[in-house]
Amino acid sequence: MLTSSTRLLRLLSLLQTRSHWAGQDLAKRLEVHPRTLRRDIDRLRQLGYPVEASSGVAGGYAFRAGQALPPLLLDDGEALAVSIALRTATAGAVGGIEEPALRALVKLEQAMPARLRQQVDALRSTILPLDRTGPVVEASVLAALASACRDQLRAEFAYEDGQGRSTQRTVEPQGVVHTGQRWYLVAWDRGRGDWRTFRIDRIVGEPRLGAHFAPRASPDGGDLKAYVSRSISAPQHAERARVALNAPHAQMARRIPPSAAVLQPWDGGQRCLMECGVGDALVYWLMALDVEFEVLAPDALRERLRVAGERALRCAG
Repeated sequence: MLTSSTRLLRLLSLLQTRSHWAGQDLAKRLEVHPRTLRRDIDRLRQLGYPVEASSGVAGGYAFRAGQALPPLLLDDGEALAVSIALRTATAGAVGGIEEPALRALVKLEQAMPARLRQQVDALRSTILPLDRTGPVVEASVLAALASACRDQLRAEFAYEDGQGRSTQRTVEPQGVVHTGQRWYLVAWDRGRGDWRTFRIDRIVGEPRLGAHFAPRASPDGGDLKAYVSRSISAPQHAERARVALNAPHAQMARRIPPSAAVLQPWDGGQRCLMECGVGDALVYWLMALDVEFEVLAPDALRERLRVAGERALRCAG
C-alpha cells in the first residue's frame, strides 16, 4: 500500500496524463477503494489543485485550469533540471519563450537554497551556448500541437514545403519529435490517407484545432522517433545507397545523426549497415567519416568514388 502523501503525488501525476479519468479506472490504478479516492481528491482541492468531478455514466475526474498555478514541490535534482532547461530555453530553438523562461529562472533561483544556487552558478559559468542558426518554431504553435496530440483533436494548418509551395492540411496529430536540430509533427494526413511527418517550423500561422478523432495504431509500432528518423532520411532521388562501415553500430551512431542516414548493426556486430539517399555530397561525406567502408549499392556511387579518388591523387601531385 502506498503512503498517503505518496498516493497523492501519484494521483496528481495520473490526473495530468489524461483530460478525463473514470473514477473506477483511477481507483484501480491506485489500488484503493473509491471512497479513499474521493478523500484524496478532496485533499488535492484543499491544496489548491483544481480537480472537477462529474457524475453519471460518463462520470469521473478531470484536472482543470484554476485561477492560479498551484504550488509545486521539487527535489534537488528536479530543481537543477528545471533551471538548466530554462537557461537553455532562453537561447533555444523555440521562439517566443525567451523572456518568460528568464523570468521563471529568476524566480526559481531566488527560492533555491544556497547549496543549489552554488551548483547553478557553476553550471552558468561553464555552459556557454553557441548562437543558433537553424530554424526556430513558435512556442504557441508547439503548445497547440502538443495539446492536439494529448487530447486527440484534429488540426488544420497551412504548410510550406522545401520549395516554398503552400498547401492546406487536415491531420490527426499523433506526437511531436525533436531530433536535436528540428521539431517534427507525426500525424495521419486525412487528405493523403497516410502517415506523414511535418517540420513544425514550416507550419504557417496558428493551427486550428477541431473535433475529436478515434485513435489509430501508431506507425513503426508506436516508436515515433524511429519513424521520423526513417522518414527524414529518405532520399530525395530515385537512388538509395547501402554502405557497410567497418566500425561498430554504437560508434557510428554517435557520429551519424538519424536525419542523415539509417544505421543498423551488421556482420555480427563488427560492422554496421548505413542506408541513405545518393546525393552529390555523399562521396565526400563518406571520406570525411575516416573509416574503411564498402559500397554495396548502387554502382553509380562506386563510380563517383573512383572519379573522386583519381581527382584527389592528381591534386596531391
